[in-house]
Amino acid sequence: MSKRTDLATTVTITSSYAGSFSSKYVSAALLSSSTIDDGGVTVMPNIKFKQVIQKVETGDLIADGTCDFTASSSVTLSEVILQPEEFAVQLNLCKSDFISTWDSIQMGYSAFNNNGLPTSFADYLIGYVASKVAAQNEINIWTGNLGGAQAGEYNGFETLAAADATVVDVAGAAALTAVNIIDKMQATVDAIPNTLFGKPDLKLYVSNKAAKLYIRALGGFGSQLNVAGSENVSSKGAAGTDNRGTQWYGGGSLSFGGIDIFVARGMSDNTMIAAETSNLFFGTGLLSDYNEVRTIDMTPMDGSQNVRIIMRFTAAAAIGVGADVVYYAG
Repeated sequence: MSKRTDLATTVTITSSYAGSFSSKYVSAALLSSSTIDDGGVTVMPNIKFKQVIQKVETGDLIADGTCDFTASSSVTLSEVILQPEEFAVQLNLCKSDFISTWDSIQMGYSAFNNNGLPTSFADYLIGYVASKVAAQNEINIWTGNLGGAQAGEYNGFETLAAADATVVDVAGAAALTAVNIIDKMQATVDAIPNTLFGKPDLKLYVSNKAAKLYIRALGGFGSQLNVAGSENVSSKGAAGTDNRGTQWYGGGSLSFGGIDIFVARGMSDNTMIAAETSNLFFGTGLLSDYNEVRTIDMTPMDGSQNVRIIMRFTAAAAIGVGADVVYYAG
């Protein structure tokens, strides 16, 4: 089947796109990762340069009453700096690679709901790029490593937790399996400080792998054969939750020991973090001067079928109080 090349010459972006509405595309790119969309972190937008997160720590506040004023506790003020890093997306795309899909959408041939689809080819291309940026941002927010081998990353929560000596590390962490997942979740919960347990926004953040293993274990498949060929003693029962086996889970929320489980799509496989949503921060200069989305159609300039897309934005993550974070790294 020959490729339709005539369509590629009929679509022209008559002007470059840049302006006040560019923030909506940066918003789609940065704020559409599942961790942010599902309320897993505290979002701090509009950071022009940096944001200071104040931490207040006190000793025992209550003292015996006397006639004189005597300070009953010490107060220690400290701070965490949330300073978004600058990033850029600079792509050179061939319009002919996308036009057949665009035509299908415009003509109603797409199998997807057309409501809310972009009304111009430029919007379509920017939306495509924005979805890719959002997917990468979901990974960065957890495993990003500023200054590492991979460019375009900021320090994610795993990197920050590993570098913070005040974070509570779970002892005996190992690779997660369907056999040990419940025991390792319990070890993580056991390490949560008593002052933190019961807080309304406390969550157990787990990876996709951990969530799948937990569902499998509760379905009665947490038992496996050991090296000697006998059933492992950590079996959770062959019938599983409500005696429904693998059919017990139909989506929806998960919890462990009264703590909501948050499935962090960008988290490393053998990782879990217990923390308050209000203690995990994502910052971006969403509406600052650093943000820009621009499309430049190269057809009238050099006769090619290329269109260039440039996005500039800022992003960063921060942990407020390290001592209120439990980190499991298997």
